Amino acid sequence: MAPPVNRSSLHLHVLPDLCFVVQMDPTDAIPPMIVDSLSNNSSKLLSITRTSEEISIAGAWQEGYPEKFKPGCTWRCIKIVGPMDFGLVGVIAQFTEPLKAIGCPVFVTSTWNTDYIMVPKEKLSKAVETLKTDGWVFAYSLT
Repeated sequence: MAPPVNRSSLHLHVLPDLCFVVQMDPTDAIPPMIVDSLSNNSSKLLSITRTSEEISIAGAWQEGYPEKFKPGCTWRCIKIVGPMDFGLVGVIAQFTEPLKAIGCPVFVTSTWNTDYIMVPKEKLSKAVETLKTDGWVFAYSLT
């Protein structure tokens, strides 16, 4: 299923960093170096989500992060360039449909402007190839 529209805001960009995804107990303290990263003017991806059931932390690996996060450092990230209009519906569904067909798991995190889709690092090349075949345009790709 190709992109809903062909506009540059829906072009894709493969981020250069290896990424991690970790799950923590909702009562755990978020490690100080993760909190510090939010305010140190880093341009690297970092997302923290807390619910009553869990804390999920995902982002680009940086030196100084907890070593216990290193085993979760098995992802690469594809960014939808954005910004996207909130009225644009179904983008993630259309993006993940061809990845589903090749058995590629995803972890998605969203911001106000756009979506970040992480895929296992060993599946990145196949994911990029599959998305291109499906009609998605890569503005920048570092595979």
